[in-house]
Amino acid sequence: MYQSPRRLCSALLQRDAPGLRRLPIPGLRRLSSPPAVLLVPRPASPRLLQATPGAAARPSCAGSVCSMGNGTSRLYSALAKTLNSSAAAAPHPEYLVDDTEHLEPIDPKELLEECRAVLHTRPPRYQRDFVDLRADGPSSHPPIRVMQWNILAQALGEGKDNFVQCPAEALKWEERKCLILEEILAYQPDILCLQEVDHYFDTFQPLLSRLGYQGTFFPKPWSPCLDVEHNNGPDGCALFFLQNRFKLINSANIRLTAMTLKTNQVAIAQTLECKETGRQFCIAVTHLKARTGWERVRSAQGCDLLQNLQSITQGAKIPLIVCGDFNAEPTEEVYKHFASSSLNLNSAYKLLSADGQSEPPYTTWKIRTSGECRHTLDYIWYSRQALSVRAALDLLTEEQIGPNRLPSFHYPSDHLSLVCDFSFNEEPSGLL
Repeated sequence: MYQSPRRLCSALLQRDAPGLRRLPIPGLRRLSSPPAVLLVPRPASPRLLQATPGAAARPSCAGSVCSMGNGTSRLYSALAKTLNSSAAAAPHPEYLVDDTEHLEPIDPKELLEECRAVLHTRPPRYQRDFVDLRADGPSSHPPIRVMQWNILAQALGEGKDNFVQCPAEALKWEERKCLILEEILAYQPDILCLQEVDHYFDTFQPLLSRLGYQGTFFPKPWSPCLDVEHNNGPDGCALFFLQNRFKLINSANIRLTAMTLKTNQVAIAQTLECKETGRQFCIAVTHLKARTGWERVRSAQGCDLLQNLQSITQGAKIPLIVCGDFNAEPTEEVYKHFASSSLNLNSAYKLLSADGQSEPPYTTWKIRTSGECRHTLDYIWYSRQALSVRAALDLLTEEQIGPNRLPSFHYPSDHLSLVCDFSFNEEPSGLL
């Protein structure tokens, strides 16, 4: 039976919340400058919030974390094949790439409007502005907008992370996923690099594919999400890019090693070709080992990733952007490895500082049973010779974050999203 894009959008949003009430949208919610979508408030259409007839209903959960969705068998198939793989870096298998049927696209305005209807009882998103970092005049081509974000795995947020100051209500997936989608829709990245994704097949892949993105997901071999009752499968890294702007040239899933041993951390690296310019570049996403005491493992994982990227970029001939939650402050060895690499990388968010040499004071801020944690762990690295940062999204202030820190009713993750606009420099000799 044919399903209109509006009904498809509604079904995907409602599969986790079949009992959601249909209520009118309040006043316009604030967007970052420049706003990606401007909407005139109007009453919510019942069709937007009504589950599609015949759509597979999700079972209600006895616990606080939603049970497995329709992607369960595929997720565990992927997990089994990942564990059995002997290659450190190999082309990603087809079961981790979009195989969505050719369906009508979703209008991003409709999806954003529906998200805001779900979020009508929550406070509006805080204003975040882009800081102009251009050193020269406007480029002849539109910039490449890249978003880096650890979105907080749902199973970990509700079952393991112990955010003692965050109300349980703020972590409910049926609303939190709409806050995540609203953040993505507000900034409209051309490339989206995510960590701690445990709702890839039932939420992000079906929705983002209908917005024009092609996605790849690589789960952790032994995800801590699997220890949580009623989990939604393993978490991992996901990489999305807009198909109308880029062509996929090559892709590799990398299971990171440390001291020759395979670890539980992963990366995705893809070589893309920009359709406007014909220029190629590599985009990579990773999530390194967490916790104090694991600094040597993170350092070794970083060295392994750099070695893989050295090969993929043909010795830095292909420009590179690396996004990740490195779980490491700038004082750690892994940060120093990236800063001093022969790939000639720079950290984009240093450019927001007065001297252009200092990282932000924090990219994550949370309160757990062990105490308050404020750290700089998330980075966007780029080839300084081939690429320029034209703008970067400023971070939330301490006042905006609030005394209970993150996550909260205002913000869906304990990590802040990082967003940068890149442009190619004049083509240096030796670069592809």
